[in-house]
Amino acid sequence: MQNHKILLVGDNPFHGVSHLSQNRARSRDNQISNPDYCAELVKIAIENGADGFMFSVSEITLDIIRALTEKKISIKLYAIAPAASDYVRLASKLGTPGMAIYLAKQIVASGNLKAIFNGFNGVVFQNPAALMKAYLYYEIFRIRKASQSKQAPYCFLLHEIITEMALALNLEWLFKSFVEFMLDMKIKPGFETRNSPLLIDKLLKLGIDASKVVIVAPYNKIGFQMNPSKEECEKALTDIPQTEVIAMSILASGYIKPPEAIEYINGVSQLKGVVIGVSREKHAEDFKIFREALDGGVQ
Repeated sequence: MQNHKILLVGDNPFHGVSHLSQNRARSRDNQISNPDYCAELVKIAIENGADGFMFSVSEITLDIIRALTEKKISIKLYAIAPAASDYVRLASKLGTPGMAIYLAKQIVASGNLKAIFNGFNGVVFQNPAALMKAYLYYEIFRIRKASQSKQAPYCFLLHEIITEMALALNLEWLFKSFVEFMLDMKIKPGFETRNSPLLIDKLLKLGIDASKVVIVAPYNKIGFQMNPSKEECEKALTDIPQTEVIAMSILASGYIKPPEAIEYINGVSQLKGVVIGVSREKHAEDFKIFREALDGGVQ
């Protein structure tokens, strides 16, 4: 189908994340921390129409990908890095310098020569772009090792914390270097954000071809997490009609019912897809309903 909307499985429940209530996240079944169980949920969602898996790069999700690989499940991967929660825990335990040393040791231990070389150059010549490339090589290496694929991932997105920081500090070099690096790696570059108008404006001002990137941002009927406003977020989409924009938080963490959520998504033609988390088999099976509803809304 020419205008097939992308339907992705999200990993927030696998990390115990609920944007509405932390108590709700804690109350979820303990099985959700089992990689094999999570992999089975992703598998069921794929069988019911999901196109891929969007995940923060962590040992939890890499174990899930390993389990999917063992099950011979071929899946399009949308990676997000860094996994903020992992590095926050490391920093609180080791301190920021200790975390940096730990990461450097992990990069060296990986044996990835490109990561090691860029890391060395970054330190010696105080080159932040080289340091970034070292980190990206390392994360890509981890994903490819887990998935046993030299082509993975399809898309690599910068976590919203990095995106928003780069926007706030006007780190133009970061946007340009990241996009150029990923395109050279034959990976689609992407950005996760809670302020899509600001990001879109920055990309266009930098002359970055927006049709070659993926943007993941909140889009939903009630404007949940849509900054600075629902209206401005929707208006910004008209400037990037060819960009792969994936809507997250479409259910507003359970506040919006699925039929209403899909009706809204289908009504915003510039949105190319959605990402929805799963924590139970019923949620995964419901992807068939989402698939049919999304396809039914395509004109």
